[in-house]
Amino acid sequence: MKLLTLFISFAKVGAMTFGGGYAMLPILEREIVDRQGWASSEELMDYYAVGQCTPGVIAINTATFVGYKVAGDLGGFVASLGMVFPSVVIISLIAGILTNFADIPAVKSAFAAVRVCVCVLIFNTVLKLWKSAVKDRAAMVLFLIVFLLSLFFDISPVLFVVFCAAAGILLTKWGVRGK
Repeated sequence: MKLLTLFISFAKVGAMTFGGGYAMLPILEREIVDRQGWASSEELMDYYAVGQCTPGVIAINTATFVGYKVAGDLGGFVASLGMVFPSVVIISLIAGILTNFADIPAVKSAFAAVRVCVCVLIFNTVLKLWKSAVKDRAAMVLFLIVFLLSLFFDISPVLFVVFCAAAGILLTKWGVRGK
């Protein structure tokens, strides 16, 4: 029963996720944290952060982490399968039809409007992450460093994550954070 619930929960998230991993976070949090109670908001953010800097798609990586926590190896597999199942079905259906309708002005306008909606969802996710992550001066300094470096240099996000993890360890060791 737990495996079926994992599959259905992640299939719901996968079916409702438009715009990629960042837009998925509010839907994922509502299902995984609020409805199922499989992880706390902080744990989900940790899974999400690690999922972002590991190879693969953020949504699949996050589903794998949560599924593994809930039901071990098989849980990780089932959650990941649930996450991709709706996309495979929807993309298969759309792929055969879209090429015939892609040049219609109404279809172009619909896709443009969906992109605007995705921007709002991503912005809301950023605000939620900001509230849970930037809680002190040290976090604000790390935020500003990474933000400015990302604006002016083409640096891999993995390097930013490694840098911040190392900085967090050093700040804890020096007594600045996490006492």
